Amino acid sequence: MYDFAVIGGGIVGLSVAWQLRQRRPSGSIVVIEKEQAVAQHQTGHNSGVIHAGIYYEPGSLKADLCRKGVAATLRFCKDNGIRYEQCGKLIVATSPAEHERMLALHERALRNGIEVELLGESQLRDIEPSVAGIGAILSPTTGIVDYTEVAGAMAHRLEELGGEILTGTPVTALEETSDAVILHRGDLPPIETRNLVVCGGLMADRLAAMMNLEIDFRVVPYRGEYYQLPAEKSEIVRHLIYPVPDPGLPFLGVHLTRMIDGTVTVGPNAVQGWKREGYGRVNFSARDTMEMLGFPGFWRVTADNLAVGLAEFWNSIWKPGYLKQVQKYCPSVRLSDLQPYPAGIRAQAVMRDGTLVHDFLFAETARSLHVCNAPSPAATSAIPIGELICDKVLDKVPQS
Repeated sequence: MYDFAVIGGGIVGLSVAWQLRQRRPSGSIVVIEKEQAVAQHQTGHNSGVIHAGIYYEPGSLKADLCRKGVAATLRFCKDNGIRYEQCGKLIVATSPAEHERMLALHERALRNGIEVELLGESQLRDIEPSVAGIGAILSPTTGIVDYTEVAGAMAHRLEELGGEILTGTPVTALEETSDAVILHRGDLPPIETRNLVVCGGLMADRLAAMMNLEIDFRVVPYRGEYYQLPAEKSEIVRHLIYPVPDPGLPFLGVHLTRMIDGTVTVGPNAVQGWKREGYGRVNFSARDTMEMLGFPGFWRVTADNLAVGLAEFWNSIWKPGYLKQVQKYCPSVRLSDLQPYPAGIRAQAVMRDGTLVHDFLFAETARSLHVCNAPSPAATSAIPIGELICDKVLDKVPQS
């Protein structure tokens, strides 16, 4: 019998477990992860950006958590010898309409208390000769890191404190009694815990359904496809280069990202996924697809974004269309420069009415808390998100 169990060995689940162990050092804790190692899904398939929090509504929980998350992530990296770099980010406007939106975004950043600077066309050209634009926002505190390494360090710290991590352990059923939650593991002996936290990411809805929770959402996967530039173009930019986001779209657009290993990636786009864990070229699961097609929210969100979805799909199968999005602000990139790179999958919670969930979504029973949605940028904000979840869990647990 454990005092606490956490399902999910991504960065949010590990953050929760590590902080629970610190706050209840006498309590036993275990992390259950179905893969053979931690950080194999969204944590290990993202752009590695430490976001400053420019985009979020001033005064919102997301803005506050991101601001705290930057400081906490940098401190954690320093304390654990993890390489990071605050290379800064440029949000580049390429048209008068984008410039107007850029100015509004600059005002939002200032209201969020974020260090930013407006650059004109000549200033942009001076610091990024390969980037074309009529102006830009410079965010000097934005950084890059390998979040797989961050998650690995959290796992190590947890084990140093006496916590356990069980990998290669899929949960096949959940059962709650008056004094415990029983985690069934197929042919393996079940695990019992007094308190359960579920950070299931791409499987959040299925794990909630195992507890017979009445949920009104499903996880709809959106596939983010990336390319990598060749080594000879690894110095093409000095900063992260982002387009000015369209407020009508739920993603930031294709950007150039300097990675902590010195390479530069291009992406991601946002195309419909047909497999929740479809990172390779084969992106289809009959079970995932049938569940998605049977959910009314999928059809509603698809209808609401049909034109954008078709454009993203076309650019996915026709590489010159993808290239055009990049050449808009970096014209020296050529078709031959777009080399293969692993895709990522975004676990987008969608409500039955087709609403995209952009905030936290929790479900709970007497002995369990399900993190059904942890909003972007969850990797940057993982430490304060973990603290928030710990507060919710410990509010229900008497101090021993």
